[in-house]
Amino acid sequence: MPIRSRIIGLGSYVPERVLTNYDLEKMVDTSHEWILDRTGISERRIASEEEATSDLAYLASQIAIRDAGIKPGDLDFIIVATVTPDMLFPSSACLVQQKLGVQGIFAFDISAACSGFIYALSVADQYIKSGIYRTGLVVGADAFSKVVDWTDRNTCVLFGDGAGAAVLQADSGNSGIISTHLYSDGALWDLLYVPGGGSRNPPSEAMLGNRLQYIKMRGNETFKVAVNTMSEVIKEALKCNGLTPDDIKLFIPHQANLRIIQAISKKLNVPMERFKVNLANYGNTSAASVPIALYETIREGKIEKGDYILLEAFGAGLTWGAALIKW
Repeated sequence: MPIRSRIIGLGSYVPERVLTNYDLEKMVDTSHEWILDRTGISERRIASEEEATSDLAYLASQIAIRDAGIKPGDLDFIIVATVTPDMLFPSSACLVQQKLGVQGIFAFDISAACSGFIYALSVADQYIKSGIYRTGLVVGADAFSKVVDWTDRNTCVLFGDGAGAAVLQADSGNSGIISTHLYSDGALWDLLYVPGGGSRNPPSEAMLGNRLQYIKMRGNETFKVAVNTMSEVIKEALKCNGLTPDDIKLFIPHQANLRIIQAISKKLNVPMERFKVNLANYGNTSAASVPIALYETIREGKIEKGDYILLEAFGAGLTWGAALIKW
C-alpha cells in the first residue's frame, strides 16, 4: 500500500470575547437582521489586545497534539497558514515552535488567506507521502479583527478570529488524504487585499491616514468568483477519484457567507444538510475556518471510519482548493 497522510489529531481555539450583531449595531450603521440575512452570521470571536495569531495557533496546536496522543517532540515539521502573522518576520510557525518547546525541526508560514489550511495540508501531505518525514503539524490561524476597519460596515461584520490545527502522520492503510487540488489567479488580487504595511505601501503617516492597513474588498465580484471556483474544484476532486457527490458523507466548505454555501449546494444539486455550516457562531475566520469546522464535525460524531469528506475553500490571491479525505 502507498504511504498516505492521515489526520490523527485535531484541535481548535477561539478567543473568549464574543461580538454579536447587536454589538455591531452600536458601532456602525447596520442591524442584526441585515447581517444575518445577507451573511448568515450572528456573532464572531475577537482576540484580546494581548492575543496574537501565534497565541491562537499555539492553543489549537496543544489540543491537536494531545488528541493525537503524541508529544511536541514527535513532530518533524510545523506549517502555519495565516495572513495575519504576529509580525512580518519571523514566521508565526517559528513562534508556535518556540511556544511548544520544540527544537531541531523546520517551521514556516503559508500565505493563501482563507485557502491557507488546504494549501498547508497539501504541502504537508507531499512531505509525508515522499517518505522524508513522518509526523507534521498543520495550523490555520488568523486574527482578522486586527486588520478590519471597524468603521466599514461592509467588511467589519464578516470576520472573526480563531485557529484550527491538525496532526498528520504517515499511514499505510486505506484512510488519509486521497488528493488535494490547488489553484490561484493573481489577476484577481484586487478583489480582497490589505494594501498597507508591506514594501508597496510601507508604514507611514500617509499610509495610516489613508487607512491602508485595513481590509479592502469588492464583495459582489468576490461572491461570484467564490461560488464558481469552489464548485469547479469540488467537481474536479470528485472526477479525479471516480466519485460522485453521493459518495461524500459531508462537505466542509470555507465559512465565508451562508449565501455562498447555498449557491454551491444548488450548483452541485447537493442538499444543504450535507454541508457543515458553523459561520453563525464565528463569522469568517479565514485560514482557521475549515479546520475549526472539521474539528467540530469530528467531535459531533458525524463522521465514521471509511467515510469520505471533502474540504474546499477560496481566499485572497485569489486562491482556491479542495482536499478529499477518507476518514
